[in-house]
Amino acid sequence: QFLKQLGIHPDWQFVDVYGMEPELLSMVPRPVCAVLLLFPITEKYEMFRTEEEERIKAKGQDVKSSVYFMKQTINNACGTIGLIHAIANNRDKMNFETNSSLKKFLEDSLSMTPEERAKYLETYEAIRVTHESSAHEGQTEAPSIDEKVDLHFIALVNVGGHLYELDGRKPFPINHGETSDDSFLEDAIEVCKKFMERDPEELRFNAIALSAA
Repeated sequence: QFLKQLGIHPDWQFVDVYGMEPELLSMVPRPVCAVLLLFPITEKYEMFRTEEEERIKAKGQDVKSSVYFMKQTINNACGTIGLIHAIANNRDKMNFETNSSLKKFLEDSLSMTPEERAKYLETYEAIRVTHESSAHEGQTEAPSIDEKVDLHFIALVNVGGHLYELDGRKPFPINHGETSDDSFLEDAIEVCKKFMERDPEELRFNAIALSAA
C-alpha cells in the first residue's frame, strides 16, 4: 500500500521474514533486493555504534560512490528513510508511475550530499504526508514526531556486489563485505543476527524483505 501511494508499480512488495532459519528464509519470495531491520536502540547498541564509528574512521572502508545514503534529521522518520534507502539503491529495478513523488525526490536528490538529502526531505510534503498516513494505517499506533522512540529502522542493500548497512543516524554507510543477488537475503540476515547477538535479552527485532511480487 505504502509503495503504491509513492507511485511504485506492484512488481515489488514488502514481506515479513518470519525467522532466521533456512526453512523460514526459503518462504520469502525471491529475488530480494533489500532488507529492513527494526531493532531497539539500547545502551549496548549505542556503545557498539560509537566503537564501530571510531574503528572505521581509523581504518577506513571502501564505499562505492553509487551508494545512495541520506542522514536522518526528522525524528521518528527512520522507517521512511529506510524505505528511501531500500528503493533508491534499487531504483533501476523499480517501475515508477510518471507522477511518482518518490521518483521525483530521488531524481532531485541524486546529486546532493547525505545532509542535503535530509534537508530536502524535511521540506518534501508528498513523502512526509504519505509516511504519516501510512503510519496511522499500521497495526500499531505510530509515534508522534516528537515522542522519544527507542526502536529504529535501517536498510540493508546490495550495491555493486557489496552489502551495505544504511542508517541515517550514522555518519556513513557501513560496508559488510561481499554479497550477490543469490545470497543477498542470507547475507543480510547474518548481519541482522549480529544485532540480535549484541542484545541477547532483547526480543524487539523484526526483519522485512523487499521481494519480487
